[in-house]
Amino acid sequence: MKKILTVIGARPQIIKAAAISRAISEHFPDALQEVILHTGQHYDTNMSEVFFEEMGIPRPDINLQVGSGSHGEQTARMLDGIEKALLDHRPDALLVYGDTNSTLAGALAAAKLHIPVVHVESGLRSFNKRMPEELNRITCDHCSTLLFVPTQQGMVNLKREGFNMDSQPPYTMDNPAVFHCGDVMYDNSRYFAQPEVNASEVLEKLNLVGKPFVLCTVHRDSNTDNPTRLNAIFRSLLHIAYEHDKLIVLPLHPRTLKYLNVNLDPDVYESVVNCPNIVLTDPVSYLDMVMLESRAEMVITDSGGVQKEAFFFEKPCIILRSETEWVELVENGNAIIADADQERILAAFDQMNDRGDFTYPQYYGDGMAARFICHTILEYL
Repeated sequence: MKKILTVIGARPQIIKAAAISRAISEHFPDALQEVILHTGQHYDTNMSEVFFEEMGIPRPDINLQVGSGSHGEQTARMLDGIEKALLDHRPDALLVYGDTNSTLAGALAAAKLHIPVVHVESGLRSFNKRMPEELNRITCDHCSTLLFVPTQQGMVNLKREGFNMDSQPPYTMDNPAVFHCGDVMYDNSRYFAQPEVNASEVLEKLNLVGKPFVLCTVHRDSNTDNPTRLNAIFRSLLHIAYEHDKLIVLPLHPRTLKYLNVNLDPDVYESVVNCPNIVLTDPVSYLDMVMLESRAEMVITDSGGVQKEAFFFEKPCIILRSETEWVELVENGNAIIADADQERILAAFDQMNDRGDFTYPQYYGDGMAARFICHTILEYL
């Protein structure tokens, strides 16, 4: 039996891990053993614990409880804890997701111990190295032995960086293998959108049953911590709510809640909290989010994951960033990059609101990415 140590640290990684854990339990219970390490990068009941409960993910075997801190402090504490776990458990491989500090620390710790790194969600690039996520994902890719890429664009990116797309086994960090596998988040969206699986009552709770609404999420520090950008976003939402009479549902990330009345102009803050067409709510669980995404008529977000999920549920999307890793969504017209610019946000809303000819190609695989990843790990490690 092969043993893998899975490192997670943030809400999106918990969700992604659900797909792999489910594939192991359903298809490879006698071949793969998974040890789950939670760095504690993000760990509170609303943002972490509830996801383990409702998605049926095994509880972490190890929790480093690192918490928040500077990038250097946080990553250093993770490196120390992950290295100790690797020495204790001696896994055949370490598996990481995405692009957080937990991803970086896991990849570096394993690579230095000559333990193969498996990177799920490889090859994504924003081409903006001012983003810590960009530095994390590039470094992780170049430490990995098996790279699992969700999109064709990701394959192109890795080829440009010098990866041999025709490498042959045995695979090592110096001779890595690159696989186009589809997206584990698509696996999850398909699975958890099933009525027999998702019993979310969020529509009833927020009085949204039968009502058209726009779903919005804002959480990136480049938006929440910058008064100019945050005001531009919320002035745009107020315009959409009042001038277009659109109901806007906004689950508040803890970071957004923290800065809402600090960085918004007083008149904007008062207008937002008192606007009958803006529904501010606590962070929602993953199943609630799936329900909201599947029933919304449009999505406005600065989240990379929510951009994709909007596509999975065939919803047009406005991106509150200056770039996106999911360039295929923009190129196909499913999403528009508006940044935190009021004029661009409102123009994007008008364009998306008036369109009805969207197409949704199968960019993200067939919903079987997790099973493919597990099979490939068994075959080549």
